[in-house]
Amino acid sequence: MNEYLKVLRTHYADFSGRTRRREYWLFTLVNTVISFVLALPFLLSSAAASADGGAGSLSGLALGSTVLASIYTLAVFVPSLAVVVRRLHDTGKSGWWYLLSFIPLGSLAVLVFLLLDGEPGANKWGPNPKGMVGGASAANW
Repeated sequence: MNEYLKVLRTHYADFSGRTRRREYWLFTLVNTVISFVLALPFLLSSAAASADGGAGSLSGLALGSTVLASIYTLAVFVPSLAVVVRRLHDTGKSGWWYLLSFIPLGSLAVLVFLLLDGEPGANKWGPNPKGMVGGASAANW
């Protein structure tokens, strides 16, 4: 949770520098869980309406959750982009590589980049966020 809050508080729209895998993946995990929880009332209400043959309408809770989920999505859009760009920087790639996500199978390439370990030592986007020059140990992931 600390990594999630760190991204939102100190790196909200920071597209420069580097981000460790740990920061990126914990931010992504918490973001996904929050999004799912916010969408859950809508999903359950939609399932109930479908079970009734579509005769029912969406509940007020479902509509409210949709509004909240939309606001949340807009609020975390910029930091989500920023953390991906910083993660790509850590692997030695420009943030522009993220545009591969918009072509078929490009998302797979971006996923591989996000899974890769960062470059050891400093690169043109800044010092190693792990604070070490050599290879990484499993404890620092």
